[in-house]
Amino acid sequence: MDWQGIWNSIVNYFKTNAWNILWFFVILVVGIIVIKIVLRLVKKLLGKTKIEKMAQQFVVTILKFVLYLALILLLLSQIGVEISGILTACSAVILAVGMALQNSISNVANGIIIISNKMFKKGDYIITGGVEGQVTDINFLFTTLITTDNKKITLPNSNILNGEVTNLGAYPTRRVDFMFSVAYETDVELVKKIVTDVMKSDGRVLLDPAPFCRLKFLSASSIDFAANCWCDNGDYWDVYYYVIENVYNEFKRNNVSIPYSQLEIRERKDTVVMPVIETPLQERVEKVREAEEARFDLENDSLVKHLHAKHKNRKEEESTETDQNNQ
Repeated sequence: MDWQGIWNSIVNYFKTNAWNILWFFVILVVGIIVIKIVLRLVKKLLGKTKIEKMAQQFVVTILKFVLYLALILLLLSQIGVEISGILTACSAVILAVGMALQNSISNVANGIIIISNKMFKKGDYIITGGVEGQVTDINFLFTTLITTDNKKITLPNSNILNGEVTNLGAYPTRRVDFMFSVAYETDVELVKKIVTDVMKSDGRVLLDPAPFCRLKFLSASSIDFAANCWCDNGDYWDVYYYVIENVYNEFKRNNVSIPYSQLEIRERKDTVVMPVIETPLQERVEKVREAEEARFDLENDSLVKHLHAKHKNRKEEESTETDQNNQ
């Protein structure tokens, strides 16, 4: 191998492109400094807005990628590399990657929408797509839930955005609803007093709005009372179980009966008379049906014989009609 020739080529390249090489390093240093300054300014500007931190990080990441890509293309152009082919190749690669990852890109876009619109946040309890749980993580591709029985559920962001989402943790307070059924002979005012007194006895229950209880349904076996109260979101289940257990205990203390399902049965003592039609069944009269025309079997029948038989039948029908007309 001609090492001397290689060395001479390198020396000649640096001699003929000294200014281009110098500008290459100048552009590299200045470009990196400018990119860092721009990214720092963008972070400060986004920090003053109400955009979620995750969305801010996504914007900064995309901007950083675009700026460094532009710097690389500028450096390649400075040392004489034809970048039109590179741009074409990059466009083809981006298109291919975009088609291959279209579902992931859709999840990323939907994740940004979820975060920017503040549909829910970490710690909220949501119901979506037939599952429910507390949100523990929201990223650009997936949202993670933890159920009450400690199961981890990972949902694609596109599934969440395309479906119905119930956010039970969107507000600081929440209403707790109850339904109590008692016997028909029970004093309505007594039931209302027992239920409201139980709800008011719990310091976690808010007094404004005031606890509520009214008779709502007259069912087949019971009268049904609807009741509700308000509490802090985090106290929902504690309040629910407290009220249920203590209302049951107070019902027993005040001899309020909770009925079983009832069915009323009556005995008939009158004679049942069944109406009867005395006319007997009619005699069978056979239906006159037209003779089915013979079908031609393409595989087994002879076409000539089939046409001859049809012609013969037509002649017989014509002769029959003539005889009837003569008579």
